[in-house]
Order: sequence, then structure tokens, then C-alpha cells
Amino acid sequence: MKSSILTKTISIGLLLVAFSFSGGAYSADDPSIKGDLRANVQQSMEKFIEVQTIDEHLYVYDAIEGKLLQLKLSALHSGIVKKGDFYVSCADFIDQHGNKVDIDFMVRKSNNSLITTQALVHSINGKKRKYHLEKL
Repeated sequence: MKSSILTKTISIGLLLVAFSFSGGAYSADDPSIKGDLRANVQQSMEKFIEVQTIDEHLYVYDAIEGKLLQLKLSALHSGIVKKGDFYVSCADFIDQHGNKVDIDFMVRKSNNSLITTQALVHSINGKKRKYHLEKL
């Protein structure tokens, strides 16, 4: 009896830890972006990450800190929003110092396809960065 209570307590604790690090379920999302459009935005972002990844690391320049981040993918977010002419979706990474880095990916229509053009640092360890795509 004690061992099953301990097992349940540990399981609940692990779930709480997983939710606290998962960001994907709670990221911003526009429910009007659906179907093929949603799938294609996500595929474009995933392809960008795949092509730009070298030896399991994505390299992104952090213009605010003036340094190059060496990032390892942790989790893709399912949320997508529209900012100006871009669709934005994000993913969680861990940098070379163990910091949790949220990267936003800018995706834009070009003819009949969606192209991910850039990766931007959105937050480090939960501290958000501001950028504005709506005013282009």
C-alpha cells in the first residue's frame, strides 16, 4: 500500500515538473490558423531547424547579449500566431550554459509555399524579449 502511494506521488511530481518545462501547451495560439496552413507553417519551421542544425545544435545570434547561442532542441510548440506578414511559431531549446531559450521562427508566404526566414530569441529562462513584426 505504501509503495503504491509513493509511486503515485512520484508520478504526480514528475508530471508537474514536465508541465512546468513544457511551454508548448501554453504558448500563444490563433485558432483561426488551421488545417493545411497550420501544418505547413509547422513543417516549414521544422525543416528550417533540421537544415540549420549542425551536430545536434542550432546556432542563433543573440543581438541583445552580443553572443552566439549554441542550442539543442528540447520541444516544439504547437501554437501559431500571425504578426504582420509573418506567421510565428516557436520551440524550446537549451543553450550551451544550460539556459532555457525560447526561439520564435518567422514564417512567410512566398508564391504557393511557406518559408521560414529567421529565428529570433523570444525569451531566456522565461525573461521575454520584445520585438515588433506588425509595424513593417
